[in-house]
Amino acid sequence: MSCDHGPFVSSRISRLHRLIKATGGLLAFALTAGLWLGGVARAQDTQVIYPGSMAVTGFSGTIIPNFDEGLPPGVDPVDETFIDTTRATLRVFDVSHLGGPASGQLVFTPPPFEVTAGQIGQVFGLTYDDGVRDGVPSGVPNLYAAATSLHGIRIVTPDTDSDGRPERQRRGTAGAAFMDGQFGTENGGGPGTIWKIDGITGQVAKFADIDTNSGPGIGNLTFDPNHRQFFASDLDTGLIHRIDATGRLIDTFDHGVAGRPAHGLAPVADDGAVMDIQGAAFDTEDPETWGYTQDERRVWAVSYHGGRLYYSVGEKSEIWSVGIARDGSFAGDPRWELTVKADKDYAVTDIAFDNSGFMYLAQRGPVENRYDYSQFADSGKGEVIRYWRENPDDPATESVWVEVPQEYAVGFPQGNRQSAGGLDLQYGYDANGNLDTSACTQTLVNTGDKLRDNPTLAEQLAAGGPLAVHGVQITPKDLVKPANVPPFGSWFVDFDGYFEDPEVEGHVGDVAVWHPCEGRAGYYEEIPGGYLPPFYPPDFPPPGNLPPCLDVDDVQYYCTPSGLEADLYLHDHAGFGGDSIKAQSRTPGVAVTSPMSHAPGKPYTIGITGHYPGDRVDVGLCFYRKSDKDKGGYYPCCKMTLPLRTPAVSCER
Repeated sequence: MSCDHGPFVSSRISRLHRLIKATGGLLAFALTAGLWLGGVARAQDTQVIYPGSMAVTGFSGTIIPNFDEGLPPGVDPVDETFIDTTRATLRVFDVSHLGGPASGQLVFTPPPFEVTAGQIGQVFGLTYDDGVRDGVPSGVPNLYAAATSLHGIRIVTPDTDSDGRPERQRRGTAGAAFMDGQFGTENGGGPGTIWKIDGITGQVAKFADIDTNSGPGIGNLTFDPNHRQFFASDLDTGLIHRIDATGRLIDTFDHGVAGRPAHGLAPVADDGAVMDIQGAAFDTEDPETWGYTQDERRVWAVSYHGGRLYYSVGEKSEIWSVGIARDGSFAGDPRWELTVKADKDYAVTDIAFDNSGFMYLAQRGPVENRYDYSQFADSGKGEVIRYWRENPDDPATESVWVEVPQEYAVGFPQGNRQSAGGLDLQYGYDANGNLDTSACTQTLVNTGDKLRDNPTLAEQLAAGGPLAVHGVQITPKDLVKPANVPPFGSWFVDFDGYFEDPEVEGHVGDVAVWHPCEGRAGYYEEIPGGYLPPFYPPDFPPPGNLPPCLDVDDVQYYCTPSGLEADLYLHDHAGFGGDSIKAQSRTPGVAVTSPMSHAPGKPYTIGITGHYPGDRVDVGLCFYRKSDKDKGGYYPCCKMTLPLRTPAVSCER
């Protein structure tokens, strides 16, 4: 973050350099130089969050308490270096004016709103709610942040040498506790805590607590505006927790047990491992001892979209989804969406959707935790990519998503793969870098390390500000590779305003933008509609009181480039075993188009044209086995007419 803080900054940096030199040099201590003057979160005269506000999480930095008094001879300064609880782990930036056209430059923004490590500890995942207060829409959302181990785990034991500082420990030992600033313990927080930041006043409070989390923390968060509830992934157990608007934990979904079998994979139950910081096996520099659930069931990112909860699993990341029923509960219909195709098998720690239905994924390198605070992730190879649904679906491919994603150039270092694991969609910007709130989800924002660090381009980059930038890249979403390589078509924002730490990695976390969009539904965006109970030919139900062989569980509507589409979620009640469907309109003047094939467990998609928005359209369905049809002549066909209540929204451009 570039900001003119005047002589204060220069004098403070010089003083720090003198202190570091006096102790023989210490990279970690350089992280104490927080240059923001905003201080701690406090009540505001005006609201904290506006349309376009960009919240970013990151490591808060370090400090040696009472350093002015000096250290005894032979004492390693790293052993006396602690989390700086007075500095921010969450900042909310005003990025409404970027100062001019994109040219790869660092952006000057007003000082951000800040929340400190002392208040909430280290956090990663972010989400906003819908701004409903006391049942009334306020237009100002609240922001939520989740405790994390992705910015390292640090433990201490009580002071034994009377220097006024606790004793840092590398390994688990009796009497060990989490270091102050790790999990916001002074405000009652822990590794399973979700914090709420009031979007109007900036007040910070504990919102919810997954108190069974022993230390791994929460993967990420998402908000479901249809049911006013939250979902949080638990890195300790692998469970996805459903949480109501008051912070009450309602129930859970277990991907390892209930999800994997839906794709022919063996169930994997949680092994019960926990983070025991007082046990001899615990090692602060070995994440394998931190109590993460097994990789096969470890859920990282979560994102609510189109009536389903999308989530990522494991290091060789798979994307799955599970439906959210009308009452807000898990629908019990998990489905594999795709296995990520990227150069490295890195976890996807954030998922976002634009209003065209494109799915954006951000990778984060494997967890590290250097004792000197320099590295929290193996950075430099994480990708930001996007997928979209095949239109029409290619029956020869396993997934309904395209096989090969598009990739974005992230940062200037060789390879342009500096993703730190966070992303979101922002409004558009005009030619001068001013926010355009009439253009929804036109810009990609993503976190990254060393974003402007490339020696071969140093001379060209120097005009745009410092090179050691760990923060956010802002890019028009259409600039996928090979465009924007190197990313001179992007803007950059630094997280903490300190530019003398080029070697640190993994110090930036997630990013979330408040971008409410109004007006006509976007392409591939789900739009509200419904359906009436189906009816069957006179000879149904079949003899013997058997149930109809086909029923409908749900219908979801989307605006697409081809017009209105409806995803029919059908259920083979009688075990008929059909694998194909024919659909035709039974409403004069309306056309229904559809593929013939139907893979069990997937929605059956039909296109609807010639209707008026809001009309009822009767769709006749014939459910059959392709092998029966291929024999020729008569073949059994389960027939049903499904009355659709089409959305009162036009999909016309």
